[in-house]
Parts: sequence; C-alpha cells; structure tokens
Amino acid sequence: MRRTLVAVGCLAAIALVLVGLVRFAHPGRIEWLAPNAGNFHTLALKSDGSLWAWGQNSWGQLGDGTTIDRPSPTRVGTGNDWASVSAGGSHSLAIKKDGSLWAWGGNFCGQLGDGTTDYRLIPTPIGADEDWASVRAGDSHSLALKSDGSLWAWGQNSWGQLGGGTTVDRLIPTRVGTDNDWASMSLDGSHSLAIKKDGSLWGWGANSYGVLGDGTIATHLMPTRIGSDTDWASVSTGEFHTLALKTDGSLWVWGANFYGVLGDDPSSPHLRPTRLGSQSDWASLSAGDFHSLALKKDGSLWAWGRNRYGQLGLGTAVAGYAPTRVGNSLEWVNASGGNEHSVALQSDGTLWTWGLNLYGQLGGGTTTNRSLAVEIPATLP
Repeated sequence: MRRTLVAVGCLAAIALVLVGLVRFAHPGRIEWLAPNAGNFHTLALKSDGSLWAWGQNSWGQLGDGTTIDRPSPTRVGTGNDWASVSAGGSHSLAIKKDGSLWAWGGNFCGQLGDGTTDYRLIPTPIGADEDWASVRAGDSHSLALKSDGSLWAWGQNSWGQLGGGTTVDRLIPTRVGTDNDWASMSLDGSHSLAIKKDGSLWGWGANSYGVLGDGTIATHLMPTRIGSDTDWASVSTGEFHTLALKTDGSLWVWGANFYGVLGDDPSSPHLRPTRLGSQSDWASLSAGDFHSLALKKDGSLWAWGRNRYGQLGLGTAVAGYAPTRVGNSLEWVNASGGNEHSVALQSDGTLWTWGLNLYGQLGGGTTTNRSLAVEIPATLP
C-alpha cells in the first residue's frame, strides 16, 4: 500500500508521519463512492461529486486548510466536480471531472508534483493538463496515467521507483518511458507495479523480499517485465507483498509473507507470482501494508494477514493466515486497505470502516479502534 524504506534525504520528515456489522440508522442517503485508505487518513467521494476526508491531518492531507485531525468526514472545498481520489502516506491526489490533477498534504520529496517541496493545506492544481485518467499516491511518490495511455511519475526516487533509470527525485510529473500502452498501476513507498494494455505485468524500484515478482531481490531502475503472461487484470502492492488478479479470476501473491499476508505458508516469501488456492471467482483486491482484502464475484469480502488492530474486520485481533470471510454480506463492491485500517463500500452506497483509529481514520467520530465493520453515514449532521 504505502510505506516501505525511507530515503536518507527524507528520513527526518517522513519519520514524523508516523464478521458481523454494526449499523448506524440515518435518514435519507447521498451515496458514497470510491473510498480510498491512506496510511492514517481516508478519502471518499459522494455521488454528488463532493470530496470528503478524515483522519490524520498533520501535513494538511485532508485538504481542509488546517492541520487538525478529523475523526468525522470533512468536506474538501465546495466543488462537486471530483472524479477520483487516492490517499498516500501524508499526501492526497485527485482528478476532477475535467481531467485536471490536484494534490495536497506533505511534499517532502516532491510527491505533490507542483515543482516544490512545500506542504499544501488545500487542493493545488498540478500543471495545466486536463487529460489525466487515473492517479495513485504512495508514501512519497506518485504515479498517474493520462488518457493517451502514457505513464507519469514524480516524488521520491531513491530506489528507482519512478522508473526513469535514475535515483533522482522528481518535483513534477515525469514520463516513464515512451510507451502509450499502460492500463493500470499500483505503488508503495519504494516500488511500483503496472499492467500494460496487452495484459503484461511490469515492476520497478526496490525489490525487498521479491515484492516485484521477477524471481530476484534486485532493485530495478526501469520497468522490468514480470514473467511472460499476458492475462493480468489488476495489481495491488503493500509494503512488502503484492496481490494480483488474472483475467480468469484467479488470485496470485508474492513477496514477504509476514503475518500470513500472502494467505498461505506464513514462513515463506515468494519471489515469483504464486497462485493462492484454486478458485477463479475473485473480482478485485487491495493490499494494505501488512494485510490483504479481496472481493469475490458473488459480492463477499475476504481478508487475511496482520490483525493487531482488527483491520481484518473479523471481531478479533488474531492474524489470519488464509482468506477469511468478513461478515455475511454479499453486497460488497469496493474495498481499500490502509496502513492498519480498512474501508469498504456496499452496493447500496453505504460505507464501512474498521481497524486502527488512532487519528479518527475510521470516520465514526471517535478514535476508538474497531474490529468489526461500522457504517459511516453519508448524510451527516
């Protein structure tokens, strides 16, 4: 998801960043859309195009003009034109419906992409381009796709996680290669992975515990192809582990297996993609720092890995070494794993959170940890 190794140049700043369902009744509903969990903050859109944020705000990552933590959803600006969001370690990124790119929060290594290393307490436009299609925020670097299929990166680059062949940080979006065939991407603090339109999988940056999946632990400064398969559908990477789906609905895992985060033998890392189970009914996935979430095609939600703060949503604090079903609902449509918390969306537009709540990142108005999913009403007082 977000955090891994920290560059010496950014160490001092970044070191500071540190089942049943319980429902709340509420009248009426504006539905939630597209929730995204960062290290200690959460972002989500509503169906009216408004953007909301909650949790840690030490560097302005909530975008409300302050550095005050918020335990309840707080509106970001007044616009109703937001299209997608991504929460990183201490920064946030979003795209508006007009295709413009915006950033705010911590900027230690230029991860906002505005040409500076200054914090931004409110959303700041990044350049003048209006052809951005998707964006992902890591700990201290960022990736984005344009509508022409080109891939761009900026921020920290100590391990080549920007894919440009160097270890020089970039303060503005910098193109990765010359190809126009990128389809999707995922990143963590020191590495990046992406899928091309032909279904091939690529990785670059630090490769601790084989998190890139190329059979080595060697750092790669340029995109390196992972195997020869051309049926990869999506990828999500955590601190030292990676999850990916193939087009046949099978789930694949690799990297370190701390706390059973790969869902199989907890003692063995995998340097190459390894199939998890024999099922071919997986629909989507999200890698938290040390836990994993995945949805099946029947709408069920499954979790495994570290569970110290209840981030698996199982009502316990016991690590899960194999995918375990979260509650009984078959209505899950989206899930996102953060550092130690989780957020998920149901088909009726209700939003649910659980896990660590030190900064109010669960959005329920408290800082109480939750080991079971709690609903966050879209219609707020």
